Amino acid sequence: MRKSSPLASLHTLILGAALTALFAPPAFAANCGKTAAGFEQWLQSFKQQAAAQGISQPVIAQALDGVSYDPAVIAKDRGQSVFAQSFLQFSDRMVNGNRLQIGSSLLKKNADTFARVQQKYGVPGPVLVGFWGLETDFGKVMGNMDTLRSLATLAYDCRRPDEFQAQLLDALRVIQRGDLTPAEMRGPWAGEVGQFQFVPKVYFQYAVDFDGSGRRDLISSTPDALASAANYLNGLGWKPGQPWLEEVRVPGDMDWSQAELTIKKPRAYWAKAGVTYPGGKALPADTVPTALLLPMGRNGPAFLAYPNFDVYLQWNQSLVYSTSAAYYATRLAGAPAMSRGNAPLEPFTQAQAKELQQLLAKRGFDVGKIDGVIGEGTREAVRTLQIKLGLPADSYPTQELLDRLRGG
Repeated sequence: MRKSSPLASLHTLILGAALTALFAPPAFAANCGKTAAGFEQWLQSFKQQAAAQGISQPVIAQALDGVSYDPAVIAKDRGQSVFAQSFLQFSDRMVNGNRLQIGSSLLKKNADTFARVQQKYGVPGPVLVGFWGLETDFGKVMGNMDTLRSLATLAYDCRRPDEFQAQLLDALRVIQRGDLTPAEMRGPWAGEVGQFQFVPKVYFQYAVDFDGSGRRDLISSTPDALASAANYLNGLGWKPGQPWLEEVRVPGDMDWSQAELTIKKPRAYWAKAGVTYPGGKALPADTVPTALLLPMGRNGPAFLAYPNFDVYLQWNQSLVYSTSAAYYATRLAGAPAMSRGNAPLEPFTQAQAKELQQLLAKRGFDVGKIDGVIGEGTREAVRTLQIKLGLPADSYPTQELLDRLRGG
């Protein structure tokens, strides 16, 4: 039996947090899935719904007969801890020497497959390997819970029933298409499947048969998994032949308020502002659109983020995860290790971040859930206040800003 993995737990944690933010609990939250009472009745009703959606009776019976409520899934859903590591903490752990060595070896071992995938979908091998390594440690850790049981439990639960009922229907469509059997569908508690941890909707829409076996097997077939991930990235808007992330050096003083992912500037703008490549080489003075990404503020690592980086954020909304995956891909493509920044960095603790969010919320800023995670809402509020208070507006919180807020 496969042991639970930090990688699988991380992916499920980030997915679960995103789903919780997107799908609010319905009005019947009193029961909220804390008991198995009513599950069998709900399951029979769902089977009728599945039949009405075109799922055959043999598939419904094969997949759902005998499926039971799993209280362990609910416990994991309710017990999610907050992902609050800084970019350097997370990237240091995930983009390590061992993972770089294995990733480079896999690029060579599967060179023909990567070449064919890139020719068809436009996504280079290092980008795919970056996601592959972070999602499942290159297919070694995919989770071992019964996917159909997990999805059915979450679909019955009150928190996000519409989302997980739709995912369960797509899981049945994957089975009906002949891609996987119910027994093969195993993964983390939230229903992801395969070497790239696709939710059933993404599996059904983007999975491809790249090895010619006649089925789309993203669990056991590496060619299918790699091509399907590339197909998904292509569907999200990946632009072939273009970069995604480049490390740069920033001057000690500039208009930090423009360092924001939503603000796209031509490279000529950054070149004029004194931004250079790590060795001091000037940026091209051209019109290629880029954003200046400072994941830990003006004193930390700095990157130019290209339109393809927006695709990373569609794959996973966590800025820390997406920046780490993109940085990992640049290393696999030949880039050197990144700089640690211009000055010693003391990342905010989760307690500090929660206090900051509470103070921002009191001032009328929408920072989302008060959870100690420095997400886009918090970064935007920080940037707005930095501008107002005359502080360097790099969107990253500092002790000085926290002290100013405490003082009213």
